[in-house]
Amino acid sequence: MNKTMNTQKSAISRSLGLWGEQRAHEYLMKKGYATVFKGYRTRFGEIDLIMQNEKYLLFVEVKTRKNSDFAYAREYVGKAKQAKIIKAAKYWLMTRPTKLQPRFDVIEIYTPQNTKAAIPEITHIENAF
Repeated sequence: MNKTMNTQKSAISRSLGLWGEQRAHEYLMKKGYATVFKGYRTRFGEIDLIMQNEKYLLFVEVKTRKNSDFAYAREYVGKAKQAKIIKAAKYWLMTRPTKLQPRFDVIEIYTPQNTKAAIPEITHIENAF
């Protein structure tokens, strides 16, 4: 694969990821969570969404895929990815103390064929790790 094809594939992947993060954000808002931060990045790692309700501060990893033919989207949140998210969350909590209970969730999203018209399949895995 040449460099141009890699760049195009990467741009499509980023676009799909952002689309999925927006769907996950809308989903959590409908469930009563409030937005704390979107796209939190540190030298330790990144967190797609930070949300809260009256009890929990959620650190959410969003995984978007076209389908689960190869593997479930949640399977891409392995131990190394979890460790990075945990480090980033610890930094967040160190710099922004809270009385809310921290929780790590994963939201997997499978895109419909036409992402503008159809509803995606969303699975919310609470307390995933």
